[in-house]
Amino acid sequence: MHPREQTIFALSSGRPPSAISIVRVSGPLAGTVLTSLAGKMPAPRMATRALLREADQQAIDDAVVLWFPGPASATGEDVAEFHVHGGRAVLSTLFAVLSAFENVRAAEPGEFTRRGFENGKLDLTEAEALDDLIHADTDRQRRQALRQLKGLLGDKVRDWRAQIIQACALIEAGIDFSDEDDVPAELIAPALAKIKALLEEIREVLAAQGKSERLREGLVVAIAGPPNVGKSTLINAVARREVAIVSPHAGTTRDVIEVQLDLDGYPVTVIDTAGVRETVDPVEQEGVRRARARAAEADLVLWLIDAEHESLPHVEAVPSWTVRNKIDLDPGADEPLQQPGGADFKISAGRGDGIPELIGALIGFAQDFFGSGEGGLIGRERQRKLLQDAADMLQRSMDVIGEGEEFAAEELRAAADTLGRLLGRVDVEDILGAIFKDFCIGK
Repeated sequence: MHPREQTIFALSSGRPPSAISIVRVSGPLAGTVLTSLAGKMPAPRMATRALLREADQQAIDDAVVLWFPGPASATGEDVAEFHVHGGRAVLSTLFAVLSAFENVRAAEPGEFTRRGFENGKLDLTEAEALDDLIHADTDRQRRQALRQLKGLLGDKVRDWRAQIIQACALIEAGIDFSDEDDVPAELIAPALAKIKALLEEIREVLAAQGKSERLREGLVVAIAGPPNVGKSTLINAVARREVAIVSPHAGTTRDVIEVQLDLDGYPVTVIDTAGVRETVDPVEQEGVRRARARAAEADLVLWLIDAEHESLPHVEAVPSWTVRNKIDLDPGADEPLQQPGGADFKISAGRGDGIPELIGALIGFAQDFFGSGEGGLIGRERQRKLLQDAADMLQRSMDVIGEGEEFAAEELRAAADTLGRLLGRVDVEDILGAIFKDFCIGK
């Protein structure tokens, strides 16, 4: 039997031990498995208590079972769920019993969602949104993923694709009636109007997205500066826990330290880098090289100084804020910084002075950086690229129509196919594995 025709099972809840664990079974033998273990078939979609037993009638667990006959299930197949006590021994025994059934096997990562996709329960944009929802770390990421899961992009793309097909049908009809002088013009003119309006709409979406897909990955803020100015103390203060070693000795931080934060719902990765200075120590030299590289790649650099290091130059990065630390030890801290283009923040990372104001400024920067991305249609680079390709094909269809309607029709067919790939309905077998491999085993 082909693997896609086999029945699969997996743990669909958190790691054991836990109060309750959910084991999901999907495929043509789900009903057989459920009846064999529970002794009866429960009513569809009704939680039913049952004593699960092995083939030799040895009890496995006192459980709750549910039955979801296909196609009215998450995967479109017959699905059974076993809600058992979440001990390792219970799950180990249940998995062993399930594996003993012929053509029943453990699921691969994302296989439940992939079967739902293949059975028309969701399109590829919704599957990607489900993955984003599983991996969402902040509330804004969660809300964006949930909107995509509800079809924010998919519904729009289906409508666009239908309009392209309609326009293509008009142009092809014009080709069929090309021997009648007035018919082609009557058909092609509305087709071109539809294409032009659609192209403008798609371009508006592409132009308005900005950095919307970056909400999935988050904002990167690097803390850089000379050695021993308090970079590690600052990252500990921002993270509100000890994530970096703090020492009075210069050169303590040799490598890049990262911490993920949730700032008002915005995902932010803060990086503590090695102190930037000239050194003969090869290990510290590598740390300085990495510090400069990460600062150059960051979306924002906090250049940390104190009274002793105020005159040292920045790591080249834009944008960059200057942050003067140790104001509790600096008698000249009340004097304004003379740093062109840099923001003036005065803090004491050790005592906490100015930290709330700095965090507030970071939240404001994140708001400007992400803009309206939370409500954007595009969530991934794959989606943006395919949508841009479709827009280019629509433009070409208008450019070549003077050379022959058949050329325009071909471009429109290609645009429709491209949007089909965006939805996962046309020639996407080669990318499905790459998308679903990042899912949990039980999803």
